[in-house]
Amino acid sequence: MADFLTIEPISGVLGAEIAGVDLAADMNDETIATIRAALVEHHVVFFRDQDLSPEAQMAFGRRFGELDTHPFVEGNARHPEVLDVITEPDDRANFGGGWHIDVTFLPEPDMASILYAIEVPDAGGDTLFADLHAAYDALSETMKGMLDGLTCTHSAGPQYGDGGYSTKSKAMTTRNQEASHASVVHPLIRRHPESGRPALYANPAFTTGIDGLRRDESRALLQFLYRHATHERFTCRFRWRPGSVAMWDNRSVMHHALFDYVGKRRVMRRITVKGDRPV
Repeated sequence: MADFLTIEPISGVLGAEIAGVDLAADMNDETIATIRAALVEHHVVFFRDQDLSPEAQMAFGRRFGELDTHPFVEGNARHPEVLDVITEPDDRANFGGGWHIDVTFLPEPDMASILYAIEVPDAGGDTLFADLHAAYDALSETMKGMLDGLTCTHSAGPQYGDGGYSTKSKAMTTRNQEASHASVVHPLIRRHPESGRPALYANPAFTTGIDGLRRDESRALLQFLYRHATHERFTCRFRWRPGSVAMWDNRSVMHHALFDYVGKRRVMRRITVKGDRPV
């Protein structure tokens, strides 16, 4: 490990703060490998006191893979890979997305998301993360056996279709609403391609049902899994400051941005790194 880095876990299950690194600098391969290993181990990593231009944030993200462009949200005018997420004081419909895994409606969902805080309220707006590996491990062997081999259908329609939750917020401009109703199928239990660990892979925002079950059966099982996965013993919480960065592994976690700061302004900038097909 690069000897100038320090990695300090922030909870008993997931999350670590990395200090001693400037994300805008030209980091060597060893440093990037150390950050990636910490991401795989802790599932979400945090950095404080960073000064990132859009170009620097994108350059950092590209060290981990190709950047993605969101199919249903307008990107930055100069950099379509960059999402400027700006909540104004008069926005009363920012749901924060609820608990979700980013873009599971894609055939190859994004591997990682990198969120940079530019302006934050003096209180509120924390982000919660839930460890989907730990949640799976805590299930009974009988439940694991029942879930093994099941698949789920995912769609962007409930969020980005006409009248969807994300279309009601002023924090982002949505597009391509007609195309959002397409669907993909992913395994309910996903194996991490780097660590090999199994994890639950369903989320309230984009998972529309478990294939092969009746609607009421699917709804009941998914609601149980969501309640189980977001139990406090599987979570950590991050309080933002200007210059803070969170990088999370979408193969390992769900996250939830709390909207408890009505009447205050919040300015964030997000990029994502492309991933692979869940197996």
